[in-house]
Amino acid sequence: MELAEIRNELSEMKEKLTNFRGSLDLDAKLSKINELEKVMQDSSFWDDQQKAQSVINESNELKEMVEQFQAIEEQYENLEVSYELVKEEDDEELRAELESELQPLIDAMNDYEISLLLSGPYDKNNAILELHPGAGGTESQDWASLLLRMYTRWAEQKGFKVEMLDYLPGDEAGVKSVTLLIKGHNAYGYLKAEKGVHRLVRISPFDSSGRRHTSFVSCNVVPEFDDDIEIEIKLDELKIDTYRASGAGGQHVNTTDSAVRITHTPTNTVVSCQSERSQIKNREKAMKMLKSKLYQLRIEEQEREMAEIRGDQKEIGWGSQIRSYVFHPYSMVKDHRTNVEIGNIQSVMDGEIDEFINSYLRSQIG
Repeated sequence: MELAEIRNELSEMKEKLTNFRGSLDLDAKLSKINELEKVMQDSSFWDDQQKAQSVINESNELKEMVEQFQAIEEQYENLEVSYELVKEEDDEELRAELESELQPLIDAMNDYEISLLLSGPYDKNNAILELHPGAGGTESQDWASLLLRMYTRWAEQKGFKVEMLDYLPGDEAGVKSVTLLIKGHNAYGYLKAEKGVHRLVRISPFDSSGRRHTSFVSCNVVPEFDDDIEIEIKLDELKIDTYRASGAGGQHVNTTDSAVRITHTPTNTVVSCQSERSQIKNREKAMKMLKSKLYQLRIEEQEREMAEIRGDQKEIGWGSQIRSYVFHPYSMVKDHRTNVEIGNIQSVMDGEIDEFINSYLRSQIG
């Protein structure tokens, strides 16, 4: 790499650092950390354990954000010093070392940029992800199972924990519907980029004539909210059904009617849970899911109202087709919102979807 190229890379890094500092409002965050530390030193701090844990979590998140920035800034300053030495002494060994340290710092900056984009009020929450096949029977149900595998692989690669809350197997293959709870910091912030309709084009393995089929699966994602959110749910507005839980492959999880389905009749919102052996625990989880969904509906309604006030014609909804996965006559995955294309479709189906997610998050700036 020529010195001029290294200089350009360092200049871009410096510009990014300046942007990071502006986005962070570093002084305000340091002040907030000091304020929280004073609160934690109070003798009555642990009187309310839930509130205390919330303060600790907020403090830790702020510290991590500031410390990561400071570490990146220090690495950049070290590279600047190395660059000046290389420029003065033209030392090939030092230049090779400088080049080897450039890419890791570029990657670290890119990751940090994405973490700064995840600053929404609910981005840090766990995510509840649902997949629902469209018309097309076995073909679309099989497509849902492929997406289930993709999201599970992605979550595992991120170090997130995946819990299957509800699973309804397909008639011959695939799934009729599935609900996952994906636990991890910023799980919702990342997965909100996946909300919408996913389109598959391929030669169907279920068509003896070998014809090409187009299938659709809708992906819905809502943040999991804490129990303290204020949502009033009247019991007379709920329809509660119980049924026998079944796992993947049609095998029964147990032989009692422990699974619970709750329908909120005013909004026709339906949630199901069968992850626990106890009907009571499944009901508790289902109620939490219902509260999260109803809270999300309230947020989206407020967003629609604000859009109307601003005269914003952009549709606030999740029903539009966001991505196409083409297996035939060529191999390509294309995101229709950002125009990002990836030719290695197998890597995408193995969970490598960060390029789509990150591009979407960047597109939402401003």
